[in-house]
Amino acid sequence: MTSHKTTQTMKPATAAKKLGVYLQATPAEFQEGVVSRDELNALQADPPEWLVELRRNGPHPRPVVAAKLGISISGLARGGITDPLTTAKIDALKSENPDWLQKERATQADVRKEAARLKAKNAQQADQT
Repeated sequence: MTSHKTTQTMKPATAAKKLGVYLQATPAEFQEGVVSRDELNALQADPPEWLVELRRNGPHPRPVVAAKLGISISGLARGGITDPLTTAKIDALKSENPDWLQKERATQADVRKEAARLKAKNAQQADQT
């Protein structure tokens, strides 16, 4: 018996998520096909111009927008941001620095601080045992 290696494929939405791009902004041939693991690796290693441009200027999906603003995805929703944003819109939001964004950044900073405190506490407990 010989084993046949099958090519692992994924839906375009999954590939777009792994590439950090907004699916609806990708070319039609990307949206309509399936992406193999090898194709995904090739896109990551040597991105075509459309992928470079999308990563640079957007529109960006919510996780990328949240990361660029330094807040959580939930914070985006609380701030009323539900649509993908371009890099220019993200930069404009940063320069405006509305009250909701300041509040969400402070909340995110508190969350990170608490996570670091718990990590240090757990490490200390592990050292004592």
